[in-house]
Amino acid sequence: MRILANPDPKGKGPSTDVNMIFMLPTEFHAPSSDDEEVDFSDQIAQLALDPMTAIFKKPADDERQHLKALFVKGTADGQPMTKILVDGGAAINIMPYAVYRNLGKGDQDSTKTDMMLKDFEENVSPVKGAICVELTIDSKTLPTTFFVISGKGAYNLLLGRDWIHANCCIPSTLHQCLVQWVGDKIEIVPGDSSHVIASVEADTYERTRCISGEIWEKDFLKVADYEIPPIQAVGSDEEF
Repeated sequence: MRILANPDPKGKGPSTDVNMIFMLPTEFHAPSSDDEEVDFSDQIAQLALDPMTAIFKKPADDERQHLKALFVKGTADGQPMTKILVDGGAAINIMPYAVYRNLGKGDQDSTKTDMMLKDFEENVSPVKGAICVELTIDSKTLPTTFFVISGKGAYNLLLGRDWIHANCCIPSTLHQCLVQWVGDKIEIVPGDSSHVIASVEADTYERTRCISGEIWEKDFLKVADYEIPPIQAVGSDEEF
């Protein structure tokens, strides 16, 4: 929270972080459960007017046993958008060409670029172009650059570290939420549960148990024991 110091009539002026501590009079304290006199000299109520902080709570054991990716929903250039994948493993933001066309964009709307993408097999392919859209997640809007690809994915938009850091936010697949700073305040954006309901793959990952966290001694690791579906590479139609 910020307090303006001597703002001018137009609403502009220097701002500063302020910490304030108030001493409450004795009569405002709750009565003691016994007749003993309580020393209030060291008991204070503190109001800290600093930028807000975010705290992640430790989830219960049954709440963390999933392999769900984090999807959110928002708008791109004013159009509603679901299946927005927030992926800290990707450096850039990706938009499939089909979504690009659904936004009413044509070849004349993208910017040529020399960006090259590399898949899991080290195959390099060029992108079709780059485009900047006004991406809104909850109450926060950020001009976001996407690289348009011709491949398909289990998402409409992929937000990588470029957006995560520029947007000043912390995604948590564990908690299935996104914490973002809006000015000095924080906003908690829940994961897009509608994608979980509509997607068979997402429902599978919701039921999947974590492989890590326990010691196993087997001659063969059968992924069916953990209900893990075949993994598909980003932008690829092949499973491996």
